[in-house]
Amino acid sequence: MKNKLGKQTFQFPLKPRIIGSCSIVGEKEGKGPMAKWFDIILEDDTFGEKTWEKSESKMLKQALLLALQRSGLEKDQIDSMLTGDLINQLMPSSFMARDLSIPFLGIYGACSTMTESMILGSMMIDGLYASNILIGASSHYCTAERQFRMPLEHGNQRPPSAQWTSTAAGGMVLSANDKGDAAVTQGQDVKEIYITHATPGKIIDAGIKDVNQMGAAMAPAAVDTIVRHLMDTQRAPEFYDLILTGDLGLIGKQIAMDLLNGAGMDVANIYDDCGAMMYFESQDTHGGGSGCGCSASIFSGYVYKEMRSGKIKNALLVSTGALLSTISPQQGESIPGIAHAVAVTTEGGN
Repeated sequence: MKNKLGKQTFQFPLKPRIIGSCSIVGEKEGKGPMAKWFDIILEDDTFGEKTWEKSESKMLKQALLLALQRSGLEKDQIDSMLTGDLINQLMPSSFMARDLSIPFLGIYGACSTMTESMILGSMMIDGLYASNILIGASSHYCTAERQFRMPLEHGNQRPPSAQWTSTAAGGMVLSANDKGDAAVTQGQDVKEIYITHATPGKIIDAGIKDVNQMGAAMAPAAVDTIVRHLMDTQRAPEFYDLILTGDLGLIGKQIAMDLLNGAGMDVANIYDDCGAMMYFESQDTHGGGSGCGCSASIFSGYVYKEMRSGKIKNALLVSTGALLSTISPQQGESIPGIAHAVAVTTEGGN
């Protein structure tokens, strides 16, 4: 197993490249601090559709198609498509896929779905099973509220620790070739982005049963994966310009920092969380952002563009998921947490 490092980490000798990217967000997200990094901001969350699910599906489809356009590839050059969302039977992803006629693998990792798709897509390319892979993830505040909490019409009051499911989608093209983002590279000195390592996470259950404490439930899993990744790769935290968890929110971010400090890792200057970054405090999202689309849109928007410009050289994306169902809390079950890490670099894939 020459491509496995330590207990959980894989290295990718072929260093799959991210050659196209797109981020789409809703109206509320478009008024937050990350607004300038998103490619498309919806005027309203219906996106011209009759149902919230159709809106989310359309949002994901648009993100994937624009990422594909920017890659300079044609649809028939894509070998497979890996996407996921939060909704039962992956309805937004599945309904989107029926229009594209691309071999489709639907995946579910709750809010860790984006890094899960990056890992699986990179393994397919590195294993010579594919040359070009289309990946993405989406979430929508209204679809998630209806499925996991209360219909919007109910007007249910949210506790202070609750997070706000982001209306957002991110899409990217992974490739064995270094064609580059056609929309960005013309006449500009931009960097190629390589995926070099991945660390799939273990289920870590902290025993939390409160569904309004998702960040606290996921933080131990995020820290476990980060520590394991650094041990397996024999890297110090400072190797990375940015370590970014995917939606622990305000409370979970602080817990993760405390746990990392307890493990002897001072990451204060290099660590952030997508859920903590998505909204201004004045937007009153309580615990910050969440949802598959949260880390998907921030990585395919902010991180991607900062890496292309050379401002970020090495980044570790650690998307986190709470793997509960609509039934498990009613049965008294605690919330299983998961976190998957993907290392990306602009430094020649080294």
